[in-house]
Amino acid sequence: MVEIEYVKTICPYCGTGCGINFVVKDGKIVGVEPYKRHPVNEGKVCPKGNFGYEFINREDRLTTPLIKDENGEFQEATWDEALDLVANKLKEVSDEDPNKVGFYACARSPNENIYITQKLARAACGTQNVDHCARICHGPTVAGLATTFGSGAMTNGFDSIKEADVIFCIGSNNMEAHPLFGRKIIQAQKNGAKLIVADPRYTPTARLADDYIEFKTGTDVALLNGMMKIILDNDLQDDEFIANRTKGFEEFKEVVMKYDVEKVSEITEASVEEITKAALDYGKADKAAIVYSLGITEHSHGADNVMSCANLAMLTGNIGREGTGVNPLRGQNNVQGACDMGALPSDYVGYQKVADQETTDLFNERYGSNLPAKPGLTLVEMMNAAHAGDLKVLYIHGEDPVLSDADIKHTKEALANLDMLIVQELFMTDTAECADVILPAAGWGEQEGTFTNGERRVQCLHKAQEPPEGTKLDWKIMEEIAVRMNPDFKDQFHYESAEEIFDEIREYAPIMAGMNRERLDTPEALHWPCPSVDDPCQPLMHKDKFAHADGLGIFQSIEHLGPVEEPDEEYPLLLTTTRILFHYHAAMTRRCETLDNEVKTGFIEINTEDAEELGILNNEIVKASSRRGEIEIPARVTDNIKKGIVNIPMHFTECAANMLTNSDSFDPKSKMVELKACAIKVEKIEG
Repeated sequence: MVEIEYVKTICPYCGTGCGINFVVKDGKIVGVEPYKRHPVNEGKVCPKGNFGYEFINREDRLTTPLIKDENGEFQEATWDEALDLVANKLKEVSDEDPNKVGFYACARSPNENIYITQKLARAACGTQNVDHCARICHGPTVAGLATTFGSGAMTNGFDSIKEADVIFCIGSNNMEAHPLFGRKIIQAQKNGAKLIVADPRYTPTARLADDYIEFKTGTDVALLNGMMKIILDNDLQDDEFIANRTKGFEEFKEVVMKYDVEKVSEITEASVEEITKAALDYGKADKAAIVYSLGITEHSHGADNVMSCANLAMLTGNIGREGTGVNPLRGQNNVQGACDMGALPSDYVGYQKVADQETTDLFNERYGSNLPAKPGLTLVEMMNAAHAGDLKVLYIHGEDPVLSDADIKHTKEALANLDMLIVQELFMTDTAECADVILPAAGWGEQEGTFTNGERRVQCLHKAQEPPEGTKLDWKIMEEIAVRMNPDFKDQFHYESAEEIFDEIREYAPIMAGMNRERLDTPEALHWPCPSVDDPCQPLMHKDKFAHADGLGIFQSIEHLGPVEEPDEEYPLLLTTTRILFHYHAAMTRRCETLDNEVKTGFIEINTEDAEELGILNNEIVKASSRRGEIEIPARVTDNIKKGIVNIPMHFTECAANMLTNSDSFDPKSKMVELKACAIKVEKIEG
């Protein structure tokens, strides 16, 4: 008799955090089905949720440590050989200068693994140089919302959107990137909500819109300032909210009033009528919600874009109530958790600030370390330091910057310049190919722990199968490295389980103090802030006051800057990048046969008029080039993208969008590079 077991878990793809069940036969994961009681997805899944499990039992899993020899070839090694080599190098360099060591945490790994990554960096190596991929997705969200609201997270729960009268969606194609949140927007529309979508592409999300604003990539601040001037001109602002719950309004107003709608139309290339209608609809609504994602964050002024969204919400009093708020959709399954866990050079676990001397003194006491009260290097700065020869060792846990970072050529040069690159991974990714040491880790479904979704819901994961022989749990690998670096760490880094690690997280992070296992391991789980076991830990934030010490939200005075690199005669088109429905990062979905068969390679979307001018046909292989590199890629000729704008999905290493993107300039507030706007040219390939 065949025995089938069902094991509850959380989807490992986007930040929606859908509940699914592993279907387990003879101790192996053989499928998934939706978890019908789960409050996020309510028994539904997207294609990635349905078929995205297929990567976990692929034959090309890494199952033995690898060390690159002097000829650049990988040789199999024992765990003792690999761990000793890594520990000795980390100790040697961090003893000389902790600033020459850096760590990338993994935003797709459980919270417990991420916490240990930053602890290895801080406690064992004495460095604040720890970061993760939020830097190049939602770093501007963390910086921008922390500046305006005092907390850098989504203000409302996902279900809150169903109560909105108006939903303003900008820079988010949630029907492809976050489909089960998109389903909630459809439910809101059925409840009578009006959906306004602003995007340079007529996406599947835009097709659902009651009103669509087609505008130029990188002009978000101008658009939002223009909408806010219209709201002020029509006396639609919430004067009581502004007076009682905010500060900085007069300075903000002085800037916004310069943005006449005609001027904004010229900057954004959106029509006066579309801008005006959107502003009036949002301003007149009793409950208006803003939804955004990477389309506004991945810019060299990403934090300004985020703070402009916050300004719009505060101006109209659309914060602290159901059906309102500023709602960033997080890209990766646990990118929210990675921020929460302190995988940031400026923050310890629970957003306790490195720059605060008392806080750093407290963590030095806890970790037995001597950390400075000075933030370390961001992910972008670490890569630049490696390129310049100022960073000697980089430990990358489950990230693939060779595919995901801007300007791949620069990234490869930086990694090649290190004394040692350590990669902890499941597969031979583009980044693992560059490593000096590869440490094979257990994957999703093979370990316990928690993920935190975009609405700050901390949810339990359950082990469904044993990891492949020869691999180790992520936190066990790092625990062993720490003890090899210093035997005195035997107690400091000794854990019996992921639950024991989470107990330490609860102890050190006040926003999670009330999250015991009994409360977490339910379908509803818990949202932070959760300061005590008696607190209901609900998703709505800023109900009566903001998270700043004085309880006030802070208006920001923001001028439009636009993309750093504008089109010119040599490079006449503006490139943006996106995700698509069937793919995620290459290491996962491209190893899922069902998903990979849907879209086998990348493409460049080009407007029909632009294609005609260039003599380019649909599906023709073309050359796309920028000041940094070039690729050959199939053309997809379409009316669903604004003239002058082109788009490339970021998933495909053989025609990688990030061969073209710009890493030279980044947001001074969040250190975000300009992934969503760079000048390129597209040419026919002659012959």
